Amino acid sequence: MLNDTIYALSSGAPPSGVSVVRISGPLTRDVLVSLIGSVPVDRIATYRTIRTRNNQPIDSGLVLFFRAPNSFTGEDVAELQIHGSKAVLAALFHALGDIKGVRMAVEGEFSRRAFENGKLDLVEVEGLADLIGAETEMQRRLAVEQSAGGLSAIYDSWAERLTRARALVEAELDFPDEDDVPGSVSDMVWSDMAKLHRDIEQHLQAASAGEIIRDGFKVVIAGAPNAGKSSLLNALARRDVAIVTDIAGTTRDVLQADLDIDGYLVKLYDTAGLREAQDMVEMEGVRRARVALRDADLVLLLIDMTNPVIPEDLEPRSPHVTVGTKRDLIDTASGEYDLRISTATGDGLPELRQLIGDVVAKRFGGLSMAIPSRQRHKGSLAKCLAALDLAISQTDVNLELRTEQLRIAADYLGRITGRVDVEHLLGVIFSEFCIGK
Repeated sequence: MLNDTIYALSSGAPPSGVSVVRISGPLTRDVLVSLIGSVPVDRIATYRTIRTRNNQPIDSGLVLFFRAPNSFTGEDVAELQIHGSKAVLAALFHALGDIKGVRMAVEGEFSRRAFENGKLDLVEVEGLADLIGAETEMQRRLAVEQSAGGLSAIYDSWAERLTRARALVEAELDFPDEDDVPGSVSDMVWSDMAKLHRDIEQHLQAASAGEIIRDGFKVVIAGAPNAGKSSLLNALARRDVAIVTDIAGTTRDVLQADLDIDGYLVKLYDTAGLREAQDMVEMEGVRRARVALRDADLVLLLIDMTNPVIPEDLEPRSPHVTVGTKRDLIDTASGEYDLRISTATGDGLPELRQLIGDVVAKRFGGLSMAIPSRQRHKGSLAKCLAALDLAISQTDVNLELRTEQLRIAADYLGRITGRVDVEHLLGVIFSEFCIGK
């Protein structure tokens, strides 16, 4: 399968002005000869007519050839830039499928070949997937840092420190009387390992921030029935996400809309009104609302200023902002509110968006983008840290066992970038890609 030559559409779905079809594998040169009659000069865009094996023209466009190993996959690669109609692509794919040893790529196969040929490591591959799917500026920055190797460089430097520590300890064990083996190696090694432990610990503390940037900052709208929760969701999303009526308990499920606030992805959730429900459907809605509140990064507690009701069993420790609603219906409001709004007139909505943006920005202020953003990274880092902690703390254990813990720590670190055996992870990681990536 790895010896097959693969092809796929690497640009957006047709119809489009231009489509890019990528070809990679050992038969790439033969494919080019079959389609355009020759192999273009490396990395020079050449205008050619693409033909079937019966010499019938399919289309004319730009053709590029990238000689191995200087290509995305590390193999011979060609790119055909042609008109993006469904008919043109269908004809080209039919011509490619007729060539023996050439087949359509599966999801993520180009990136997997890049990984297996040493062009990208797993963190860079995941960063590339995130970059393709990025919707906000902060997601883009996070993905660029990872896809460009910034995060991998940190992990590689830590792996080098672990390798050096193991080498020094093993040298002391194997050659205790040699003059060229540094004396009192243990003091130097364990001092550096303690510093490494602190570095990884600080890095791991930023994992939740990375996950939030990548997956979204969860803001839950909560309050009593008819407090204006669904109206606020619709107003902030600028579309009718939720049904709005005067009937209490209209919302029976958790509804969600995505916002881009100051470059951050904010996931806004509308929940069922918190009260003692009477029917089973509303009871389930209230239960789901409480689950959403438990997982929220921020709660907007809405209070109808014409009829102020605060749910008695609202989780008091939830980070929340108190928002008074229906500002247009009252002249003055008693009670303390962080903000007063009206979804009918729009009063206070820009300030509310700014407030949410300030909360998010404060949480991530000054944060480097070289941070873990996936549960896979977080899990391996935690296990690496645990093994390193055992190696440092077990001072009464012999050096061989402590060195083994250093090896385990390095192994977990290597699993993040793919420097050790990670075959069982590859299918999951590359399946996130679409065809042609």
